[in-house]
Amino acid sequence: MREIQDFGEDTVYFVSYAKLPSDIAATYVHKVVGVGFLINTKTGIIEDVMVTLISDLVKDFLSYLIIGHNIDKDGIDGIIEKIEARFFGYSQKAIIVATKGVYRRYLKWKEENHKY
Repeated sequence: MREIQDFGEDTVYFVSYAKLPSDIAATYVHKVVGVGFLINTKTGIIEDVMVTLISDLVKDFLSYLIIGHNIDKDGIDGIIEKIEARFFGYSQKAIIVATKGVYRRYLKWKEENHKY
């Protein structure tokens, strides 16, 4: 049985999806890429990242680029710049679209829950 991590009350998961290009291997398994951030809503720190791509290396690399980023203080631009500068997979654009979607969902959640 898998051990369940204690995430705490301030940790919230946000996910968004974007369509993958039709000519890459991942499209044969997934039609879309999902990007999820586990965010500590008290600190704004991204604690974990989920990416629905085939390669564990891609998942690990994107996690490396994103985990620890303070989305409240620094917004999303720094993450997008890192992805544009360091990730040259065919799914780059879809990952950026999904990442921006996660950020929009987070901002909407903050607004709806009066977390400024």
